[in-house]
Amino acid sequence: MAQETAAEVREPDEPQHGEERQESAASAEAAAEPSSVEPEQQQPVPEPAPEPEPDPEQAQQPRPPLDGRGRLRNAIWPPRLSRGQLVVALLLFALGLGLAIQVRSTNDHNALRGARQDDLVRILDELDSRQQRLQQEKSQLDQSLTQLENSSNQAKEAQEQTQQKTLDLGVLAGTVKASGPGIVLTVDDPQGQVKADMLLDTLQELRAAGAEAIQINSVRVVASTYFTDLPSGGESIDGTKVSQPYRFTVIGDPQDLTPALNIPGGIVRTLEKEQVGTNISEQQKVTVDALAVTGPTQFAKPAAK
Repeated sequence: MAQETAAEVREPDEPQHGEERQESAASAEAAAEPSSVEPEQQQPVPEPAPEPEPDPEQAQQPRPPLDGRGRLRNAIWPPRLSRGQLVVALLLFALGLGLAIQVRSTNDHNALRGARQDDLVRILDELDSRQQRLQQEKSQLDQSLTQLENSSNQAKEAQEQTQQKTLDLGVLAGTVKASGPGIVLTVDDPQGQVKADMLLDTLQELRAAGAEAIQINSVRVVASTYFTDLPSGGESIDGTKVSQPYRFTVIGDPQDLTPALNIPGGIVRTLEKEQVGTNISEQQKVTVDALAVTGPTQFAKPAAK
């Protein structure tokens, strides 16, 4: 009875196992069948391009090391400047420019640095003498003012001072002859090296040293005096031709005039570089007798008070 029951139980399971075997066989047959897709409908797969083979000789050769110049060139070119480096460069440029301007200005103001001690002493004496002259002139003006205030006849005193002032202005204007202590400067120029600008520089140095009346050869020097180089040679002063030797007759303090001409870099040193002879003669009394020809002014008129 037990065997029959077991047999009856196994019988329904056998057909199920047979069906699973059939389904597995069908799947295998389906996998073995060729694809029904036509060859024309299949897309061709592109083959990858072959990579170039490296040259074994180039791969084996190492790159030559750079020398110092090559490393420096690679370091500075192409330039790789940051914003901070650019600002620092601009600041250094401005600092260098300021230092150069300062050094040049210092050299210009120290033109007498290489002067000898004797020349510096003369220049200092000249400045002291000029200061003394200004003090004396101030004292005279104060004395004249006191006389005008204390004089019983102020009209007469004023007239006398006006006449004296007219004579003084006549000396400065070149309309009155003058005499007094001074120097005579002779410039000998046989080679014709002296030009109008040199004569003008000489005149300016004499005026700066306190010259009160100047005469060059036969021409009286005034405020409107001008110099011209002539094409035929020689110089023209106020339209009058003058030839060498040029003779400057100057009224003033000889102790101021002579050092002013002989200072380092002055007119005497300049003329000597051009091989021009100079001679300075100090005299207790020189006479300036040439008179300037004055005419009516064309533009200048007396200003109203």
